[in-house]
Amino acid sequence: MTRYALLIAVGLLTPASVFAQSVKIVGIGAAPCTTFLLQASSDPRAGREYMAWAQGYLSGLLIRAPEGKDENLDLAPRSFPVRKQAEFLRVYCEGNRAADFSDAVETLYKTLRAPPG
Repeated sequence: MTRYALLIAVGLLTPASVFAQSVKIVGIGAAPCTTFLLQASSDPRAGREYMAWAQGYLSGLLIRAPEGKDENLDLAPRSFPVRKQAEFLRVYCEGNRAADFSDAVETLYKTLRAPPG
């Protein structure tokens, strides 16, 4: 019995980071910001595809939020419509060329979570 208690205690005291898994993001939005900027500026359809991917990723982030967090978060509020969000992503990537497009989307999500003002 003591042996099992010790195993349980060790399991509870082990940092969660030991069990953390690496996540591989896939799809057009897994590209570096430089690729996004090049493709979106040369082909409007590519820009729309990136934005569609971003909306799906934003929705996934919202769905995965812990219970009680980000409830009632509007991913397309009137004060920050999709066109303005697309501009946000472009500006982010222009200023952070070493980042991935998904980093831009995660920053957009944090911005949408921030209180207005």
